[in-house]
Amino acid sequence: MKLSTKGRYAVMAMVDLASHSKGSPVALADIAERQEISLSYLEQLFGKLRKGGLVKSVRGPGGGYLLSRPAPQMRISDIILAVDEPIQTTRCTPGSPAGCHSNNGRCLTHDLWEELGNHIYLYLSSVALSDVVERRVLGTSGMFHGSHQQNSDSTVAAE
Repeated sequence: MKLSTKGRYAVMAMVDLASHSKGSPVALADIAERQEISLSYLEQLFGKLRKGGLVKSVRGPGGGYLLSRPAPQMRISDIILAVDEPIQTTRCTPGSPAGCHSNNGRCLTHDLWEELGNHIYLYLSSVALSDVVERRVLGTSGMFHGSHQQNSDSTVAAE
């Protein structure tokens, strides 16, 4: 599964906004510069985030954007879904009984990928914007790859 630029950039911009706001509006141009994202692309994303109720705009001198609610109450999944980014791991249309095969059947691994998508959504729903801002996201995920590699190395060494 690959998250598109739209979802990744929306999360990056919201983390930047939460990090730099301190109660006052943040200009999109500042976010664009810090995150190296096109200003016109950010304007499109923030239009969707505003419609999704995640940010509010402040007009005039010193204007910009503010979070519409506190960062601990905002989930990463909210951000991704607000910019119309589907969290989908199958080729099938979500909610459709028809599968991705030419005979409308589902592939043998459909349930595997569907369940992976559900886990990704649940994980992103469990992470608050404040968790990312305060760097509380990295847990044991990095250890899995290391322990797997260690086991492989010890197996080879034992042979």
